[in-house]
Amino acid sequence: MKTEGPTLAQVVVKTLVAHSITYFVVGVLAALTLKYPALYSDPAVAAYARPFTDRMVMAGPLFQPIRGFLLGLLFYLLREPFLQRPRGWLTMWVTLLIVGIFSPFLGGPGSIEALIYSRLPLSFQLISLPEVLIQSFLLSTLVFYWVNHPRKWLNWLLGVIFLLIMLFPALGLLAGPQS
Repeated sequence: MKTEGPTLAQVVVKTLVAHSITYFVVGVLAALTLKYPALYSDPAVAAYARPFTDRMVMAGPLFQPIRGFLLGLLFYLLREPFLQRPRGWLTMWVTLLIVGIFSPFLGGPGSIEALIYSRLPLSFQLISLPEVLIQSFLLSTLVFYWVNHPRKWLNWLLGVIFLLIMLFPALGLLAGPQS
């Protein structure tokens, strides 16, 4: 068993930052290309999800560091297969797909549980899948690369992007309710 490798703090911080960035960027692109405001106003979906204009939805990116922290703990515990093997990013991504998307214990759209037990239209479940597939892929590849190729310029770049992504929704929330 290897004892070398990244520290807990390195994996957790890099995962927290990478998750928050990929979540925000892919989410914004999906919202624009999939016309989320209209999609989420469908009565069948509106009964399940908050409206796209809800302040909690605006605050969503601010909560992602929590999920990133938890994922970072998991990635650290599984660092040997995820971060220390040549195609560890693929093992990480497949694990996220199986446990986090298709077969979680509490099913979100696109999961086996949601397909069986929810009333969400199949069309909504399928149209929202590319977003989570792409985000989890980008998360896996970015964390794998960043942990295995630490670069000061990359730390700074991703750190600044992360801070801006946290700043935008915070300023939007402070600006007051949307009219």
